[in-house]
Amino acid sequence: MRHGQVRCVPAVCCWALVLTGLLPLLILQSPDVRFGAAPALQYVVVAHSGGALTRVLTDTRVRLAALGFWLFTYVWLGLAPLAMLATGAYPHEYRADDSTSFAATALIELGLLAYSGGAALAGRRPHGGRRLHGARRSHGGPVSFERLLSRRLAPWPVLLLSALVAGAGAVLIPRLGGVGAFFTSRQAVRETGAAEEWTRALAIWALAVPAFWALVGLLHLRRAAAPGDRLLRNLRLLLLPLLVVLNAIVNNPISRPRFWAGTVLLVLLCTTPRFSGPTAFRRIAAGLTVAVLLVFPYGDYFRYDDREAVRVVSLTEQFTANMDYDAYQQVQTGVDRVAETGFAPSAALGAVLFAVPRSVWPEKPRDTGMALADWAGYAFKNLSAPLWIESYLWAGLPAVAAVFTALGAAGRRLDDIRDRARDGRPTLALLLVPAFAVYQMILLRGSLMGVAGPLMLLLGLPLFLTSRAPRSTSRLPRTASRVPQNASRDLRTASRGSRTTSRGSGKSRLPSPVGSLAGPARTPIP
Repeated sequence: MRHGQVRCVPAVCCWALVLTGLLPLLILQSPDVRFGAAPALQYVVVAHSGGALTRVLTDTRVRLAALGFWLFTYVWLGLAPLAMLATGAYPHEYRADDSTSFAATALIELGLLAYSGGAALAGRRPHGGRRLHGARRSHGGPVSFERLLSRRLAPWPVLLLSALVAGAGAVLIPRLGGVGAFFTSRQAVRETGAAEEWTRALAIWALAVPAFWALVGLLHLRRAAAPGDRLLRNLRLLLLPLLVVLNAIVNNPISRPRFWAGTVLLVLLCTTPRFSGPTAFRRIAAGLTVAVLLVFPYGDYFRYDDREAVRVVSLTEQFTANMDYDAYQQVQTGVDRVAETGFAPSAALGAVLFAVPRSVWPEKPRDTGMALADWAGYAFKNLSAPLWIESYLWAGLPAVAAVFTALGAAGRRLDDIRDRARDGRPTLALLLVPAFAVYQMILLRGSLMGVAGPLMLLLGLPLFLTSRAPRSTSRLPRTASRVPQNASRDLRTASRGSRTTSRGSGKSRLPSPVGSLAGPARTPIP
């Protein structure tokens, strides 16, 4: 319950029935279904993630970060592993025994419990907008985090970035194969030009992410600019069509990864005032859940130049044959690798210092997905490495618990701050939280070294587009005003303790309520 609002009970029952009952039963319809300790524990993961996703889909608040996390865990580490364990079929050749499967499933559930615990602890902390007795606001962690996200959209940095991106697009698009390559396939964009593949990938990301943020900034610039600024309005009208065309070229779902194309679409949608409320969020979340389950498996149609005819198959076959769902099998591989070679704490530095070239750091750790592929003997190296196995390789179960507790707490704080800021001016919270919420699905899938660069660009550019809010308004508005509650409390205090009897008159006098709130009442002149 929140401010008199309660969840819709029929919606809760329907989503819980579908996510924790109907879909798992459809997967277990295989004639040769297997049972055991690992599949039983895997259903616990399905029930946990499905129940948490049900809470998000029926919440009376906007919970974007929680939606991204629980949707990924339900599909990639809930339903997909259940199909693999029940049928014995996997996307790759490597096969783990029952004990490894049980350990991998327990590792995933530990991460979910830690995330839930971190979110619960963050939810118990007082909001940054509440003044604490005896607390210094300038050194408070939550307050500083909220002040950072209260940065306001700045018009001139948005216009500067838009102009730079438009010029960069005119130079880079011809070198990346021209406009036609961006509407052919992802392979066509990667293989055009004389530069190496990693250079082309870097150039594409360096163009796609700034173009996306420039468009978002221009769309919200009208709300951030001062009324009557004709020069600003004219520049915005000049640049906006150019950025729309540029984003249609470099951020279309044909030549860009599905997760990134979804991030662009969802951010543009969720930052629109009309679609920023709880009701619109529940509808968007429901549509996204259905799309991830039914449409996402066929979204790689434009990945290669040589396309096969689309063949619709069951969810079980998709989960067990499509390499897009190899996350659980990579967790199994990582558990066996740790049992043989031990932990690798230095691997954590690879994601943090991803920008350091190997010519400077020859011992730089390898991409975890590729390292696991080499250990398992795969010829194809571009594989995922979920955050669960990444953190497990660093220092075992304590690292997993610490990473996901921090992630849960951060996600809850982001959702709370963004929910309180959705009705105000364009702030960093309004722009950044939807982007992180969707892109974190790539972060969770891994590997970290592969997504660290685009993630830093995605989260860092909005800081350039915003400026510090005035100190008097740096706190984001709370969902409910505190004035009526304080006023009623002061009135009750005044009525109990401020009745006085005038000398010589014998009459009781009650001070004015306005005087009790504004300050001490003036003494009447006799």
